[in-house]
Amino acid sequence: MAQSSRPPPWRRRSSILLRVLAVIVGVMLLLLLFVRLRYGGGEPFPTRNTGKPKLDASALEVVAELPLPPGNIAVSDKGRIFFTFHPEGHPTVKLAELVNREPKPWPSVEIQSERDGLWLDTPLGLRLDRQGRLWVLDNANHGTGDAKLVAFDVKSGNVVREHHFTSSEAGLGSHLNDLAVHPNGDRVYIAEASIFGKTPALLLYDLRTGKMRRLLNRHSSVSAEDYYITVDGEPIEVAGLFAIRPGIDSIALDRTGDWLYFAAVTATKMYRIKTADLDDTSLTPEALATRVEVFGEKTLSDGISSDEAGTLYLTDPEHNAIVTMRPALETLISDARLRWPDGLSFGPDGYLYLTCSALQHVIMKDADHIQSFAPYHIFRFVPGGRAVAGH
Repeated sequence: MAQSSRPPPWRRRSSILLRVLAVIVGVMLLLLLFVRLRYGGGEPFPTRNTGKPKLDASALEVVAELPLPPGNIAVSDKGRIFFTFHPEGHPTVKLAELVNREPKPWPSVEIQSERDGLWLDTPLGLRLDRQGRLWVLDNANHGTGDAKLVAFDVKSGNVVREHHFTSSEAGLGSHLNDLAVHPNGDRVYIAEASIFGKTPALLLYDLRTGKMRRLLNRHSSVSAEDYYITVDGEPIEVAGLFAIRPGIDSIALDRTGDWLYFAAVTATKMYRIKTADLDDTSLTPEALATRVEVFGEKTLSDGISSDEAGTLYLTDPEHNAIVTMRPALETLISDARLRWPDGLSFGPDGYLYLTCSALQHVIMKDADHIQSFAPYHIFRFVPGGRAVAGH
């Protein structure tokens, strides 16, 4: 009787399993290659000669020591201090007011913990306007949830304005990072950094019409350049594959509201555009792009602000510093305690407040690791320039 040449069942099953595993490994390798090509690589950011600090580090005054990293900050003309806890720290309390140097949930615990009705998910951007409203920008975990812009009345804590972004305004992969409010209080300019989506843009919310417009979509002025962020001598990247490289992030108006200044973190230049041009709905995207100006070369930057004299203040996480731009660059103050200086806000009496989010110890880290680098700080100092409080 002839014997069958077919392999036994266990061998056939093993062969099928090996082929399946080979396919899975192949797909994973292709995925890693895709991530590396799309999000990785780059060069160190160019060195800028900004000179020695004008102010001694002793000018820094500790305003608060916090258990988790703060994000952005807004200080009222009465000295009330509002701030967000940075979403990368996975906080339970997301929006807080500093009371007696301690963070208190604001305007309530419920709006930050209960998903019924209006609920703050991952708020980061924060600005006070001259009309007594606190504007909060919630990116909803990179557009995976209900991204929104909310204005609270500072005195009552009541919601007085809200806009929920559509998928065409800020969809999956978007990152609504920061904002600036026109002195008239009728327009809000929003930096859509689009870390994952890689479709950065400037958004303009017009309170007069209730409409949101997406402008300069993927224009070079709002896009990241191919450099990586280095802090404490180490590149900020995930598993050697994903370099943290947001698009437009730094955003601020001059104090007249005539010019909007903006740039990506790893952009080598600061850009500006007249707000009148942004307001002009008759301009085509191509025509609007021609109105963008280069203000000057900048350092790596995150948060920015401006004063009444037209000076820009930039946080420089790479050098633990705050620099000024007129457009020439100068180091204003630098200190090792400035671990990833992040948000800026002028307050009363000439103080400039700043948060330090220490993101090099926070991004893609577990809770124990984040807590091990506490406390995180809010500082203030007198920079010399003056400005209306709130941003």
